Amino acid sequence: MHVREIPAREAEHEPWPEWVHPDVVDAFAARGVSEPWRHQVEGATSAHDGEHTIIATGTASGKSLCYQLPVLDEIHRSELLDRATLAPTGSVALYLAPTKALAADQLAAINALGLPTVRAETYDGDTESPARRWIRDHANMVLANPDMLHYGILPNHTWWARFFRRLKYVIIDEAHSYRGVFGSHVANLLRRLRRVCASYGADPVFIGASATSAEPAASFARLIGAPTRAVDRDSSPHGSTTVAFWEPELTGMKGENGAATRRTVIAETSDLLANLVSSHVRTIAFIKSRRGAESIAQTSRRMLEDVHPSLPHRIAAYRSGYLPEERRALEAALRSGELLGVASTSALELGIDISGLDAVLVAGWPGTRASLMQQIGRAGRSGQDAIAAFVASDDPLDTYLVHHPEAVFDLAVEATVFDPSNPYVLGPHLCAAAAELPLTDADLVLFGATSEELLGTLCDQGFLRRRPAGWFWTHPQSAASMVNLRADGGGPINIVEAESGALLGTMDSPQSHYQAHPGAVYVHQGRTYVVQELNEQDHCAVVARAHPDYYTQARDVTQIEVIGRDVSRLWGGVLANFGDVKVTTQVVSFQRKAFSSNEILGEEPLELEARDLFTKSVWFEISPELLEAEGILAEELPGALHAAEHAAIGLLPLVASSDRWDIGGVSTALHADTGMPTIFVYDGHPGGAGFAERGYEAARTWLSATRDAIEACECESGCPSCVQSPKCGNRNNPLSKGGAVAVLSLILNQAGAAPGAGPARVSDPGHDAAPATSGASISASTSPRSASAASDLEDQRTDAG
Repeated sequence: MHVREIPAREAEHEPWPEWVHPDVVDAFAARGVSEPWRHQVEGATSAHDGEHTIIATGTASGKSLCYQLPVLDEIHRSELLDRATLAPTGSVALYLAPTKALAADQLAAINALGLPTVRAETYDGDTESPARRWIRDHANMVLANPDMLHYGILPNHTWWARFFRRLKYVIIDEAHSYRGVFGSHVANLLRRLRRVCASYGADPVFIGASATSAEPAASFARLIGAPTRAVDRDSSPHGSTTVAFWEPELTGMKGENGAATRRTVIAETSDLLANLVSSHVRTIAFIKSRRGAESIAQTSRRMLEDVHPSLPHRIAAYRSGYLPEERRALEAALRSGELLGVASTSALELGIDISGLDAVLVAGWPGTRASLMQQIGRAGRSGQDAIAAFVASDDPLDTYLVHHPEAVFDLAVEATVFDPSNPYVLGPHLCAAAAELPLTDADLVLFGATSEELLGTLCDQGFLRRRPAGWFWTHPQSAASMVNLRADGGGPINIVEAESGALLGTMDSPQSHYQAHPGAVYVHQGRTYVVQELNEQDHCAVVARAHPDYYTQARDVTQIEVIGRDVSRLWGGVLANFGDVKVTTQVVSFQRKAFSSNEILGEEPLELEARDLFTKSVWFEISPELLEAEGILAEELPGALHAAEHAAIGLLPLVASSDRWDIGGVSTALHADTGMPTIFVYDGHPGGAGFAERGYEAARTWLSATRDAIEACECESGCPSCVQSPKCGNRNNPLSKGGAVAVLSLILNQAGAAPGAGPARVSDPGHDAAPATSGASISASTSPRSASAASDLEDQRTDAG
């Protein structure tokens, strides 16, 4: 549909800074770095001068050197001084990466420099117990991840006292990946880290490395809770990359409700990967879901059996949920060239150093422009020219983007969206902080304006106790166990093979109703299984080996209740709102679908408990009289609202750094709380993730793109590329493609005619507004009010190694 060439870029060099120790310069020179690039010197010098610094430049731009230079210089100098004075007080550094694989990669890079004064070690869940004490006592560069900092280091900070007293630098790698609820958790975790450091007399400099993003200084400052300087002008060289925007063809077959169907993104990407590998082109194919990565690898291997018997085993899948030894073996095989093709989730999007790749396939929109650029930048890291293809999935946003490439290439990348003050996130972190060290009034500034009221709620609930000296944790259990950094609670589900009892992998609890229900197809390294039993009490799913010729997809139904409005805008006959809602979702059935065509082969009911979600939503209440005046008849209204809701969910990632799986929606021709025809789009995380709020702020841009995407779709009456959703609880019925265009046009016309005043705060006549601290409750359950629901709560969590 479109081809764009990202031109090659020439390097801009700078001399080594005078402050760098000659031994460190020699170590880099021995590794082939004769002269740094300009942005590397700028970033390293900023950190060396004591400024919190974020380096936000492109893939393969040498961001590692920006933090390695000041950190290794400080460690080397202090170690030499220690040896001269026989006083072991040398400086130390802490490196945090979102995945274990990235930390292991950085360890290899640091050890390769051969500096005898640097004792770098990884400290994560794979670290053997006997090694942990040695690392605490002797390592001067510790490479960990947020999970280990939260569960293993901060709760045991007295064991780490000597380390914290000497901590000079904290490195936050791939800082752009800390977004949404995960970003909110990490922001509070870093505030806890700064607080513990201060108690030992340390004030470390934070250095961030990030893909290009909007307002990197503001985002990193919000992440660490302190002012920051940004270095974002990239002076590194890069080969040219030819990027293709690729849309699978219509198949001629009819899908749900008689709509035309496209060839699936998995089938199309598998073809492309197999063709590239058969030509010995080293390729990574990225896709958001674990199951998609497994399917692409499996299908490509099957295709290559007819080409040459040596090729199928040179393709593999890579995703989270694998055991550590599997991940390490795959990374080594990819670096060595033994693997020619890898189908991966975003776990390989991050900066693992794999040079020599020639091509990247991106199967479906990865969520943000920053992620797309990060992924396509994986090829050409050795300076050679590269090719990349964004393969559109059957999704409104993908359809919009392949027809509007300017929305990718000609707009600035997104800001990283997260909210550290989310009470569902902040409350448990305040408990964890109080368990580490009693909270005092002085800590309130660090944790934000809402923390004092939230502390009162936690005291009322019995989690904390107020004393003259501060707030104290009162429970015998670990406060850290109240926080799950990467999921919404419930703990991981272990995937166990029925015949052998072997542990195959793990899955976040919120995914289990969608991907580990009885009858679900589970794929692990090309081997397929069918779930026999889901035991949530024991946190396990029992699977049996099988060879189905289909995949499964869960379906849910949703009800939504308005708890309170935060802000509203009146656009003539339309009221746009942002506020608190309660969403009750129940997975009620699953479908079996054919791999190649998405044809529905059958559907079976499920008996799973409903789950309540207290979150944030943007919603639009539309005057019935206005709809009637515009010719939108009552019998067409449910289908028009429903179709507009589906498309709006698909297009929200255009204005927010989310993907479709982070959000859900509900539409109804008469909502019990608003008394109006209403469209809701909400965050799929407790307390909200910032995405719905961004939708409210950018509503005109968002809804304009939604309308344009529907109009641009070549189907007659609506298809998955515009208004159908694969997980619609109402089986995509009713839907009105033309009605959706009319409703969205009506909203936009009203918005365009409205005065340009800012948002006005209004009261919610049907509800008492929820207090700001209500989200601190660790568990809450009330009966929802009835509401008609056409829902799309689509559940998929951050994929991390």
